Amino acid sequence: MAKKDHISETPATALLRKRGVAFTEHPYTYEEHGGTSVSARELGVDEHAVVKTLVMQDDAARPLIVLMHGDCKVSTKNLARQIVCKSVEPCKPDVAQRHSGYQVGGTSPFATRKSMPVYVEQGILALEKIYINGGRRGYLIGIAPAVLTDVVGAIAVTCALEEHG
Repeated sequence: MAKKDHISETPATALLRKRGVAFTEHPYTYEEHGGTSVSARELGVDEHAVVKTLVMQDDAARPLIVLMHGDCKVSTKNLARQIVCKSVEPCKPDVAQRHSGYQVGGTSPFATRKSMPVYVEQGILALEKIYINGGRRGYLIGIAPAVLTDVVGAIAVTCALEEHG
């Protein structure tokens, strides 16, 4: 195996292996502030199947994770209504990193430092395969969406804002 093909274990992949979850590994060249459009382009997949892991907090500053299609934004208003709290907002990068244990841009919903509720946009669960961060910048893993509910107990919500809407 060529050196660049070897991917060292992350807390996320260690957890998935321990749980016997099948996943594919997809390293790519990370671009600062490139977002899911870069990873989708690099992997040659639809950005809708690339899932971003967002660390947010509610009005009491309790952290939570939102999993969203790469080509959509989160309606924090709709999310707050569904999880019954006054408001939801993104955490500042240093706070997000403290909660998750992952560098921003490399956040995975698996094996986070702090246990947080995970909310997943309903449409993600209907996809055949998703690509989600494996715990490092420039590294996605391909999994069946059911892994999100099975491993992290993700709760389905409807809070996507279409980019064109």
